[in-house]
Amino acid sequence: LSPQGKMPQTPPFAAMFDSSSYNRNLYQAEEDNCGGLYYHDNNLLSGSLEALIQHLVPNVDYYPDRTYIFTFLLSSRLFVHPYELMAKVCHLCIEQQRLSEPGLDKNWNQKIAPKILQLLTEWTETFPYDFRDERMMRNLRELAQRIASGDETYWKNVQQLLQNLIRKLAAVTQYEEVLAKIDATTSTDRLTLLKTKPQSIQRDIITVCNDPYVLAQQLTHIELERLNYIGPEEFIQAFVQKDPLNNDKSCYGDQKKTRNLEAYVEWFNRLSYLVATEICMPVKKKHRARVIEYFIDVARECFNIGNFNSLMAIISGMNMSPVSRLKKTWAKVKTAKFDILEHQMDPSSNFYNYRTALRGATQRSLTAHSNREKIVIPFFSLLIKDIYFLNEGCANRLPNGHVNFEKFWELAKQVSEFMTWKQVECPFERDWKILQYLLSVPVFSDD
Repeated sequence: LSPQGKMPQTPPFAAMFDSSSYNRNLYQAEEDNCGGLYYHDNNLLSGSLEALIQHLVPNVDYYPDRTYIFTFLLSSRLFVHPYELMAKVCHLCIEQQRLSEPGLDKNWNQKIAPKILQLLTEWTETFPYDFRDERMMRNLRELAQRIASGDETYWKNVQQLLQNLIRKLAAVTQYEEVLAKIDATTSTDRLTLLKTKPQSIQRDIITVCNDPYVLAQQLTHIELERLNYIGPEEFIQAFVQKDPLNNDKSCYGDQKKTRNLEAYVEWFNRLSYLVATEICMPVKKKHRARVIEYFIDVARECFNIGNFNSLMAIISGMNMSPVSRLKKTWAKVKTAKFDILEHQMDPSSNFYNYRTALRGATQRSLTAHSNREKIVIPFFSLLIKDIYFLNEGCANRLPNGHVNFEKFWELAKQVSEFMTWKQVECPFERDWKILQYLLSVPVFSDD
């Protein structure tokens, strides 16, 4: 940004919500109650929606803390549609400019413009999918125009911001088209193929990739790509209900803008069915046993990489009844390794073993020097379940109509951890032949 307006440095996501300090130094020591916001020990606990929106908008000597921006943008959508929030933010910024004394317009531009630009940057980088809405884009352009018209120095920054955003939105559109293509090809059941073109199914997973280590790496590619496209807001939108203060409309009257979260859950199910299919395909017991042992090795490599989602999908594929009832096949398998993995993913005590392993992987990724050690891919449906229960467990509003901000700190803490994980670049080389097979080979249905 231009030298006049030095912006607060933004720490990485992991550091942002360090539980001991994540909201200790957010606020200047204000009185417990100020303008519709309620604090205790310097922590913002609740506030009216209006006061919270005001708290988001920078002024001459104030810029909201980054954790506040993330938490509020993430959770406010339970009460107000992002485009309405954007409109209010625009309105407040313009009001400020109008109220600054005549002739101080220059002052406004130097002091506030870079801060508003910074706020818009954080919004567009962290919640780009909000801007798949024409109304959002209009407001963004209008505000950006206003900043840039006052001072040439900001023109480049504004262009950069818009270009980055448009690039992100184009990428997600392309990703959705690829997913749609894949869905269209995989909808055939493998059985139909066996009957119509038996020769087309000569290949099996071990012919395509005989090295379990390489397969685990390719699975990690798919996982990280799918994880990366999920917007943090998709967790919250998954449980938007009606706002109690406004019974007639849910905040998401119009349809959701993305399905990346659902697409990721579908991938998990596909991988489970693929594993079960590969095991049940061979006619001979010893071949089936070989495929089981192969997948046990793949799962173990996934565990070592930190890819818990593929690991869990493989285990659940092996636990499907068509596979687990193959008693004679399993008799030929060396199951010691499988028992260790199952123990890691044992659901008892609310997945205690897995959560311990996940914490270990998270610690490792924080001190990692290479992308290889940074990888943490959580068992995704459990992450969704945790966030869902956190949401169900507390009210969004307090009896006095205030927004229950304490709850939203907790939600933001869980989602911000996911934000750190989704930003990791996959360090392994892509093998298109294997990826193609994993994503598009038909699998058996339940029957």
